[in-house]
Amino acid sequence: MSDDLVALAREGIDAFNDGDWGRFEAVLAPGSVYDEPGTGRRVEGIDAIMEVNRSWKAAFPDAKGTIHDVFACGDKVVTEVTWSGTHRGDLPLPDGGSIPASGQRIETRAVQVERVEDGKVAETHHYFDMLGMLEQIGALSPDALAAR
Repeated sequence: MSDDLVALAREGIDAFNDGDWGRFEAVLAPGSVYDEPGTGRRVEGIDAIMEVNRSWKAAFPDAKGTIHDVFACGDKVVTEVTWSGTHRGDLPLPDGGSIPASGQRIETRAVQVERVEDGKVAETHHYFDMLGMLEQIGALSPDALAAR
């Protein structure tokens, strides 16, 4: 069972890396929930989760997750990953605004905790260093803060 959960977690990240939205959607359970504490965003349902992931890929078209460790226990799987990419598109903000493309490269460590039901991801909590990412794209420089 734990090998199945590990494979499911890897499949989701691999599908995101490839921008293969059919494969990505296939790992999600109906009614799945996605939670990003770093942005304050929490969405429910496959369509909303797909939209969030597509928006990340649009902001960072070369985005890639590199898995460092993954383990499962019970119905949960935990993945330690480094996300990297180049900020080439607008980055949507929770308030409806966006940060214009900076052309800057980012690298940020993250952990995803996923709960699995019937072989599909029913819930994801994605913890990542949002502050560090914003600093890397220049959104938190003194000049950028003064412009807001």
